[in-house]
Amino acid sequence: MTRAAQIHEKLQAAFSPQHLEVIDESESHRGHAGYQDGGESHFRVVIRAPVFGKMSRVARHRAVHAALGTVLVGQIHALALDIAA
Repeated sequence: MTRAAQIHEKLQAAFSPQHLEVIDESESHRGHAGYQDGGESHFRVVIRAPVFGKMSRVARHRAVHAALGTVLVGQIHALALDIAA
């Protein structure tokens, strides 16, 4: 299973979002630090879920990182998050 699919699966299970996009932006980082051949090193996640409504920005980011787990987060060089209720 690709990292993008793992991210999608874990976030879907944890938050039941109304909207979820996992975008692999690795190719646009070719030649930069952290780039890996084959991609899957730089991601942008757009997620909308009611559960985020009462959370601060920091709490939202922590919740997403916790849902992904330290192993998966450790395999990703960059993770841009766009989180809202």
